[in-house]
Amino acid sequence: MFRPSRNLLYSLHRVKKCCVVYFNQDLSEVENESIFSDEYKRGSAESKPLYLDAQATTPIDPRVLDKMMPYFTTYFGNPHSRTHVYGWESEAAIELARKQIASIIEADAKEIIFTSGATESNNIAIKGVARFYKEKKNHIVTTQIEHKCVLDSCRALQAEGFDVTYIPVNPNGLINLDELEDAIKPTTSLVSVMMVNNEIGVQQPITEIGAICRKKKVFFHTDAAQAIGKIPIDVNRMNIDLLSISGHKLYGPKGVGALYVRRRPRVRVEAIQSGGGQERGMRSGTVPTPLAVGLGAACHIAQTEMEYDHKYITMLSNRLIEKIMSNLSHVTRNGDKRAWYPGCVNLSFAYIEGESLLMGLKNIALSSGSACTSASLEPSYVLRAIGTSEDLAHSSIRFGIGRFTTIEEIDYTAENTIRHVKKLREMSPLWEMVEEGIDLKSIKWTQH
Repeated sequence: MFRPSRNLLYSLHRVKKCCVVYFNQDLSEVENESIFSDEYKRGSAESKPLYLDAQATTPIDPRVLDKMMPYFTTYFGNPHSRTHVYGWESEAAIELARKQIASIIEADAKEIIFTSGATESNNIAIKGVARFYKEKKNHIVTTQIEHKCVLDSCRALQAEGFDVTYIPVNPNGLINLDELEDAIKPTTSLVSVMMVNNEIGVQQPITEIGAICRKKKVFFHTDAAQAIGKIPIDVNRMNIDLLSISGHKLYGPKGVGALYVRRRPRVRVEAIQSGGGQERGMRSGTVPTPLAVGLGAACHIAQTEMEYDHKYITMLSNRLIEKIMSNLSHVTRNGDKRAWYPGCVNLSFAYIEGESLLMGLKNIALSSGSACTSASLEPSYVLRAIGTSEDLAHSSIRFGIGRFTTIEEIDYTAENTIRHVKKLREMSPLWEMVEEGIDLKSIKWTQH
C-alpha cells in the first residue's frame, strides 16, 4: 500500500530539488558550470549503484526533509534565546521533536538529551556514568561485539584506571545471561549492551538484561542506533536507564542523535564537554534546530509505520536469503536466525574473498562489515567473536535492506551475487578440489 507512493514521493522530491536549484538560485556562469560538471562527475542518481547498505546509513525520508527546510531559512532563531519570538519558535520546534523522540521509546520528554549522533551519545553515557560514580564504583561490563565507539570508550576508561569486563558471545551472537550476571560485581556501575548488532543484526535479550541490572542495582545502557524505529522499544518495561539514538540510521539527518537518561530512579552523568550548560548540563552547545526537527520527524514517521516497515523488510530479507542459499552451496548465514533484525543479512561465501565479490558487484552498494571499520583489511572482530574462521570472516558480505528497497532490487542483487560467486569460485583451485570431493581439512599444507 505504502510502497508505490513512497517511491513516487522520493522521485518527486528529487525533481523538486533540482528545479529549485535551477530556477531559484542567482548563479554566475561559472557557478552554473560547476554544478553541472559536478553532476557529470558524480553521475545522476539513476546511474548510481542501487543501495543495500542500510546499516551504514539511510537516505533521508523526503517527508523529514520537508519538515526541516523552514528551520534553515524562516525559523532560524537560536532556541536558547528566550527574549524574542525567533528563539521561542525554535525552542517550541525542539521541544516538539523531543516529545516525538520520547514517544517512540515510551519515555518522558524531559529524559531526552540532543547530541550529534550515537557516537557522542555512547561516549556521554559510558564515560559520564563511569566518571560520576568512580569514587564508589569503578567497574563496567560490556560485550566483545559492541560498536567500536563503545569499545574504544571502555578502553579509554581502562587507561584512566577503570576495570572493564568484555563478555564473550555465543556462536549465534547472543550473550549468555548467566555469564552477564556473574560478571556484575559490587563495584559495577554500568552494563552496556547494544540492542541490535550493526554487522550481523543479532537482537540481544534486552528485557532480560534490564531485569538482571535492576536486580543487581547497576545502570543499564544500550546502544539502540540500529534498533530505533525498527523494533518496539519501551525503556520502562525493559528497565533501560540510558539509550543512544542516531538520526541517520532511521531516515533522518546526519549530525544529530539523542541520549535517553532516566530521571526516576535518577541517573547522574558527568558532562564530557564544557559550555553553556544546555541539555540539563549534560551536553553543552546550541541545539541545531533543523537537525533536531528532522530527528523528531523521523521518529514520528518510524513509530507510525514501524509495523508495516518490519513486515515489508522481513519479506525482502527472506526473499534474498532464499534465492541465494537455494542456488549456492557453502554459504553461511551469520548470527542467530530468530533473535535477529531482518534488515541486516550477513552471509559468508566460502572459497572466495569478500572484497573480490564487492568489486564484482560494483552496481550494488554493499559492505563487508561496519562502515566505521570497513577501510581495514582485517577480518571483522564481530565475526571472529562468534567463532567464524578467518577465511569465512574474509568472505562475508552484509546486505542492508531498508524502507525504500524494492523487490526488483532484491532480485537483481540475488541474481548478480549468485553469478559472481560462481564466477569467482571457478577461478579458485580450492573450489575445484571441493567439487572433486577432496576434504581440504585432511590435506597437510606445507610452506616453501
